[in-house]
Amino acid sequence: MNEYVLKTNDLSKEYQNKMALNKVNLSVKKGSIYGFIGQNGAGKSTLIRLITGLAYPTTGTFKLFGKNNERELNEVRKRIGTIIEGPALYPHMTAFENLEAHRLLKGIPGKECIKKTLTLVGLQDTGKKKAKNFSLGMKQRLGLAIALLGDPEFLILDEPINGLDPMGVVEIRELLKKLNQEHGITILISSHILSELHLLATHYGIIHKGVLLEQLSAEELNEKCQHYLHIKVDNPNKAATVIERHLATQDFEVRPDDVIKLFAYVDSPGKVSSILTNEGLIIEEFMPMGEGLETYFTNVIGGVHHE
Repeated sequence: MNEYVLKTNDLSKEYQNKMALNKVNLSVKKGSIYGFIGQNGAGKSTLIRLITGLAYPTTGTFKLFGKNNERELNEVRKRIGTIIEGPALYPHMTAFENLEAHRLLKGIPGKECIKKTLTLVGLQDTGKKKAKNFSLGMKQRLGLAIALLGDPEFLILDEPINGLDPMGVVEIRELLKKLNQEHGITILISSHILSELHLLATHYGIIHKGVLLEQLSAEELNEKCQHYLHIKVDNPNKAATVIERHLATQDFEVRPDDVIKLFAYVDSPGKVSSILTNEGLIIEEFMPMGEGLETYFTNVIGGVHHE
């Protein structure tokens, strides 16, 4: 069984002598929620358009469900659901009528899937209400319902929470979690709203000016952003013993450069420094370290210049 739903190989796209994507190597694991992060114009939508067949690469290739020739790609794209540049809704139709129209366009047999899909996204009770009278959150859920017709294995969502109020954002987040955890759907979600992706994604890719700067798991990201006390003393082995004995914690590590990273007592630095000093240790360096997620991504993007 293929471990990856999507893998790109040096995927590039050039528009009018400008590289919208530059040799991108991206991997989306089966069963993951992949948060594709970048500022507006970073290349997120361009990559999605290539994967879904709305545009063609200038150079490079990609595999979708392990397939990479054009005939096979067109076939496996039937296993994808997408929302790109906002859901395509018929404003004067009801939710049911919208799904019926898209069911016919997709050639999906039988109407049974419509009620099931509306129930899945929480729109089963909208009755004769027209889509034009839906809230923005309801319109996004209807767009998701359209994307879910045909039981896709892979959802690709381009900025699905743009413009939503806080309640709408929560609704979409919980729905996407449910689709992933209960229905096993792999999701690629592009966004520049990091704080929201942090509550949702299992993996991340950071793109900036067409270049994929980094890919990492949620665990790796949280570890990089974990807060701790950075401590350097004249006798690190003695300090380790003091921390264990007097602070009753083993939540620290002594690095090869003799720096101690203490993950406990981050909010009580005075207590830690006082105990170390009282035990006769000379403190050479002592400071809180770590950063918020937004700061981390800003540093990754800001630390690399691609003109």
